[in-house]
Amino acid sequence: GRLEAVTQQMGCHPQYLDSFLKVQHHLLHMDGPLPFDCRHYIAIMAAARHQCRYLVNLHVLQFLRAGGDPQWLRGLDFIPPKLRNLNEINKILAHRPWLITKEHIEKLLKISEWSWSLAELVHAVVLLAHCHALASFVFGCGCEQDEGPAGRVSLKPLSPGSQCFCEAVVGNGCSQELLRVNRKRSLDSCMELDSLRERMQRIHMETEGREETRLLQQDREEGEGQVAEMGVQAGSLWLSPPADTDGEVTSATNLACYMQDPDFGYQDFARRDEDQTQVFRVQDYSWEDHGFSLVNRLYSDIGHLLDEKFRMVDGLQSSAMARRQGCEPSVFKRGVWNYIHCMFGIRYDDCDYAEVNQLLERMLKVYIKTVTCYPEKTNSEMFDRFWKQFKHSEKVHVNLLILEARMQAELLYALQAITQYMV
Repeated sequence: GRLEAVTQQMGCHPQYLDSFLKVQHHLLHMDGPLPFDCRHYIAIMAAARHQCRYLVNLHVLQFLRAGGDPQWLRGLDFIPPKLRNLNEINKILAHRPWLITKEHIEKLLKISEWSWSLAELVHAVVLLAHCHALASFVFGCGCEQDEGPAGRVSLKPLSPGSQCFCEAVVGNGCSQELLRVNRKRSLDSCMELDSLRERMQRIHMETEGREETRLLQQDREEGEGQVAEMGVQAGSLWLSPPADTDGEVTSATNLACYMQDPDFGYQDFARRDEDQTQVFRVQDYSWEDHGFSLVNRLYSDIGHLLDEKFRMVDGLQSSAMARRQGCEPSVFKRGVWNYIHCMFGIRYDDCDYAEVNQLLERMLKVYIKTVTCYPEKTNSEMFDRFWKQFKHSEKVHVNLLILEARMQAELLYALQAITQYMV
């Protein structure tokens, strides 16, 4: 077998990688409420919302190996209604999770013969949030493969006997080869100080007078314009032919067949209509006090694994990265985390958002927002060239913060809606 690109990137932080792999393995391969083929199909649906060919291709292969019906790969019109009914929550969670209500939950739990159980729904919600957030990491770290002939993405499917990336690391450590490769990578990304100062001064001059007056009221067109200036494009919707369990190539698959309402995307929370969901206050519903106990009660052990992963990313060292931003490591990490949650309408009463706005340099905020909210607009060039003053491991660290903050945001909204339904 071979190590997958995701595993190689996360290998910069082996303790986190071990925690991530435990969650990934538990969601997809351990006993749980959902059948194994359905788990991989839900992952396909989630990854397709962000046009993430890397994850779609991986789960197509795993779906077939789990005995999934090949007809389902023709699209949502060919799957059981119970699974297809999950599409609405998948769409909302991926792009505007603040729109989820207890009515969405009730609809899934009370559709006669196609109804979901609470345990099944919690498993599905965690899996959707996991895959949406992982798609951000895949794009943010440039894990999408190089383009092949005719502008289509040429993925290299795993051979039937090889490991999927959730099986690449055994026990509590990483292979020495993996660590060696990533230590070498981490030395490659520094920039001369004078050049960095010149670049930052240029950025400041270009953006002077256009700074946001509030953290969430950013000019969407301006942000997208800066992304476009860096040559970041959304990419084709087409996926290379997946391989079946015998390694044979099947017909080409269009990612659009795995989703409905493809034009539904992220919308700035600050620009929402006044009658929509109000600001989500963590003091009223938090992961530690509410979400953890609910998810752990309905889906055994996953709460402990998720909690460990959240704590692990919070404990990663980022002293050099913080020094470049002129602050303490804990302040920098919390600033990134709160900024991501703020984009999804989640507020902390003890956070000074004006300070967060000043702490995170503008171009870094553009990167974070792009990878978090519309990751399909990023590519490997963006990761390699965007902020060269950071080491490779530091850039991976920021993308891990994006992954975990985004996943927790989706879970908070979904679990709060489930709690409201139960009450």
